[in-house]
Amino acid sequence: MMWVTIYHIISVLYRIYVLRVPWSMLPLIEDFKHLYQDVRYYLGLRKHRAYYGRYNYAEKVEYLAVVWGTIIMGLTGFMMWNPITTTKYLPGEAIPAAKVAHGLEAVLAVLAIIIWHMYHVHLKRFNKSMFTGKITRQEMEEEHPAELDEIESGRGWKRPDEATIRKRQQRFIPVAAILALVMSSGVIWFVNVEPATAITTVPRGETVAAFAPVTPTPRPTPLPTPTPELGAGVSPESWEGKYSAWFQNRCGSCHGRTAVGGLNIATYADALKGGKSGPGIVPGNPDASAIVRIQSAGGHPGQFSIDELNELINWILEGAPER
Repeated sequence: MMWVTIYHIISVLYRIYVLRVPWSMLPLIEDFKHLYQDVRYYLGLRKHRAYYGRYNYAEKVEYLAVVWGTIIMGLTGFMMWNPITTTKYLPGEAIPAAKVAHGLEAVLAVLAIIIWHMYHVHLKRFNKSMFTGKITRQEMEEEHPAELDEIESGRGWKRPDEATIRKRQQRFIPVAAILALVMSSGVIWFVNVEPATAITTVPRGETVAAFAPVTPTPRPTPLPTPTPELGAGVSPESWEGKYSAWFQNRCGSCHGRTAVGGLNIATYADALKGGKSGPGIVPGNPDASAIVRIQSAGGHPGQFSIDELNELINWILEGAPER
């Protein structure tokens, strides 16, 4: 779209400067008069439509809508293509606003072409001038009677002689080349003003350990392990009273039947046996217990809190009673 826009600007300047074509596409006071006359015609208050020149007000509006739409699409496209550059000067809300404007402008353009342009140019009467550059006299009488009158009266635009055109071309071509080069450089800057991804411009965040246990972990003096008498109840600080359910809840998904790393904590005997990292629980010796070593290193999927780890260490120091 930007390359076509550059071509269009150069070609319009060529027609204006070299060929001296009148600026008949610009809206004039006369266009508002034509609109008023057409409204009266459609209401039955006038016998014929307005007498248009080379372009009527509807064609001018359609052309200026393309100019306006190109500006909107270019600005909002730049904002979305280069969000970091944009937010150096505008608030962050400008980016989603640009996305809305960009999308709705595209929808508006499509609807204008389908509803307005297609009907007037291809359905109401198929206009072949885009292929031949000409229209019939009858079409001129109906669509552009004022221009037809200028042509037949000799007041219409006349092409300059070849000598004059060549003289103007000698002045125009170098200026047009520089202008095209400047605008082309703008397109290249548009595409490359920011790096390929905005992520590389974000400073790297701090890297910290997910779990950093206190080292050395304070450990109380081991207490004598009470030997439960036959028929006594289960102690709350024992495998069956607490830690069996605790391990099943925290570690059962990986160290149940699947026995990841060879460790199965389904039973007390399995927990004592351990896996590839050694015995899981060594009563009275937390440092030899694989579960304590792995949890103390931190970063485990089923990571214990510091308080939970201290409770586990105290239980092992007390002999890791089963009941």
